[in-house]
Amino acid sequence: MKVLSSLGFAALLAACASTPLPPHEPPQTPSPGATAPSQATAPQLPRVQTPHAPLSEISIASATPPPVTMLAAPADIWERIRRGLAMQDLDGELVRDREQWYASRPDYIQRMTERSSRYLFHIVEEIERRNLPMELALLPFIESAFNPQAVSSARAAGMWQFMPATGQSFDLKQNVFRDDRRDVLASTRAALDYLEQLHARFGDWHLALAAYNWGQGNVNRAITRNQREGRPTGYTDLNMPLETRMYVPKLQAVENIVARPEVFGTVLPSIGNHPFFDTLTIERDMDVSLIASLAGISERDFRTLNPSIKQPLVMAAGTPNILLPWDNAKVFEEKLKTYSGPLASWTAWVAPSTMSVSDVAKRVGMSESELRSVNNIPPRMKVRAGSSLLVHRNGARDRDVSEFVADNAQLSLAPEVVLRRTVVRARKGDTLARVAQRYRVSTVSVAGWNGLSVNAKLKSGQRLTLMLPKSVRVAERAPARSAKAGKATRSKQASAKKPARSAKVPKGKQKSVRVASEERSSRKTTKR
Repeated sequence: MKVLSSLGFAALLAACASTPLPPHEPPQTPSPGATAPSQATAPQLPRVQTPHAPLSEISIASATPPPVTMLAAPADIWERIRRGLAMQDLDGELVRDREQWYASRPDYIQRMTERSSRYLFHIVEEIERRNLPMELALLPFIESAFNPQAVSSARAAGMWQFMPATGQSFDLKQNVFRDDRRDVLASTRAALDYLEQLHARFGDWHLALAAYNWGQGNVNRAITRNQREGRPTGYTDLNMPLETRMYVPKLQAVENIVARPEVFGTVLPSIGNHPFFDTLTIERDMDVSLIASLAGISERDFRTLNPSIKQPLVMAAGTPNILLPWDNAKVFEEKLKTYSGPLASWTAWVAPSTMSVSDVAKRVGMSESELRSVNNIPPRMKVRAGSSLLVHRNGARDRDVSEFVADNAQLSLAPEVVLRRTVVRARKGDTLARVAQRYRVSTVSVAGWNGLSVNAKLKSGQRLTLMLPKSVRVAERAPARSAKAGKATRSKQASAKKPARSAKVPKGKQKSVRVASEERSSRKTTKR
């Protein structure tokens, strides 16, 4: 009890020490005769100096919480994209022009957005993982309309439109068996790597996008030129080709339509916020037809998700990962466990020497037409040594394709007949068709070699360039030699008929010779 009373008294002292004293009243000091209720040493409490200003009134704080970001998952992929838009907006007449262009083509928007439904979820996932602006997920809309088989006039290929050299620098294999510029996973990885590098170099997303379209060297030179002239170096300040000038406005227009489709009278197809495909790893070479059959899909649907595969064979050493629709992937795995037949009916064969297609066909046990068809070999061409061809498997060739061949296979062809540039002259009344028929070539080829139209009129003696086999060249020159020889022969015969200048005719006979000559002239005149 004493301990409790001591503790209570100490608490009372603490409370009194913290209570402010009324003004003008000094604090009370205990008298010397006062005794402590307990002999125990009381703790030394600090002396608190309180301010003399009046205290603030006690008020009731607001209980309204600050706004909190919703944690609910987006309803569809479009909402997920809208939440991640982070680039600085571009505005202007070019953006308005592209908005009107897209909004006036609802069928086009419908087609390309439906194509995107297979790939958007994967792209959005990769962009979020890298913490990049979600506008980049819309870039394939303006690059290829989300067509992985798209090829530009400049030979850029795939959804992200990689040029051959740029694709090689980002390890996108391009050979006779596959083109990774079209591969969904590989091309997306390479495109985002490239865009990150460009942004790190230029420090601006609009300039990075311009470099992606035009080339970083060109953008760098345009910036340097503006700096020398004392002008700004932003995207809209640079002197660029029209395609690059319209590039970011196109992306901005697509972004605006996706962000507010109702404003533009556009209806976007519903794309769920879930994966469309699953990635599976194969350990052995497999026919495309077998994979599609086990998965329960068509070969066309398989190639839509695996557009990089050119041949009817998937090579495990080169393309170990295949994409299948989410539900069909599970079906494929279950059926593959119980499948006991052969996995592949094709393999790769490397030509040991240069040979004709017919010789190759006999050697590998295939018909010439099938060999040409599956390997895309045009007529009148032979296969050079080191070329890789797809052939049927048999006892001697029953192994899976090696990694080296799968990654580096090339098909090198040479013409069966060596052609040489030959110049001929048109005859009187000749047409291109007559000249082509005379030398057994096509009229279109003759027109192309000479930059003429097929119906072009020819002048007598006009020079024409032909690409002819050596045998035809020899045959062409033979008549020319014969003509010259004939001309020389006729000249000699004519000379032989004329009396030699050095020959002397006797005086008695000169008159008779002259008379005979005049008689011949008279007879010729009579015949005319």
